[in-house]
Amino acid sequence: MKVRIKFAKTGHMKFVGHLDTMRYFQKAIRRAELPVAFSGGYSPHMIMSFAAPLGVGTTSLGEYFDMELTETVPTKEIEKRLNAVMAEGVSICSARQVEDGKASTAMALVAAADYFIQFREGKEPAADWRAGLDDFLSQKEIIVTKKTKRSEKTVDIRPYIYEMHLDGEGVFMQLASASSNYTKPELVMDTFLRWMDEEPLPFAYMIERREIYANKGDEEHLKLVSMESLGEEVE
Repeated sequence: MKVRIKFAKTGHMKFVGHLDTMRYFQKAIRRAELPVAFSGGYSPHMIMSFAAPLGVGTTSLGEYFDMELTETVPTKEIEKRLNAVMAEGVSICSARQVEDGKASTAMALVAAADYFIQFREGKEPAADWRAGLDDFLSQKEIIVTKKTKRSEKTVDIRPYIYEMHLDGEGVFMQLASASSNYTKPELVMDTFLRWMDEEPLPFAYMIERREIYANKGDEEHLKLVSMESLGEEVE
């Protein structure tokens, strides 16, 4: 049985990095006494796949990982057992049975993500950034330089900003998140502010990831669906 877990990560848990989050869930699964499957060989490990790493300091209402169980367990029972052993700041939102196969793993399916960004107190730019948002998005191209450990490359990120608009006191974004076009919300905000001739301040943003999506269409005709909706409940 392959199961997709949706979980929220808030509060102080936002400071726990991706690798430690993986280790945390490995221990939680053992405490929950779920019949998790292990790989073979000399160094067996739990068969798990996380959808997308979450940056340190970022909260989330919609994170995902897949795991394989050696027997069928009702999805509500999985939710109940895991929530019973969760630490403060992590909660299980749902469990769904999903298709087997490498092509259907959480990591392979990621296509886009929703974010909500606010400025920290005292870090908001002096310019009226709200008034400039529509003009920024009306550009045909938004060219940035992406730096890696080995090189730099120039990229047009405009096609990867699927949606961006004011949302109360902050900004809502839906951004491309596949491995080939992964676009960070911090990069978009930094680029926006520099376009307004404002230099971004360090640690200026509070970021919350709200959902992760798979694409049931193609690159030209996106049909985004939540990772959760690809599974089904089992009684």
